[in-house]
Amino acid sequence: MSEPEKNLPPAALRALAEAEERRQKAEAEAKALPKELGGRDGPEPVRFGDWEKKGIAVDF
Repeated sequence: MSEPEKNLPPAALRALAEAEERRQKAEAEAKALPKELGGRDGPEPVRFGDWEKKGIAVDF
């Protein structure tokens, strides 16, 4: 443990350990996914709420 972590209450230390565990789990899941072939270029369309194909935007 580093110096600042020594002064934290047990609940805070437990929360830090849980956050690290979630971070490691997310990294492992991301590595397990296959690489997408033939996917769309640019930002993820679902994230921005619309799809664009050949200059026409479609909102769902």
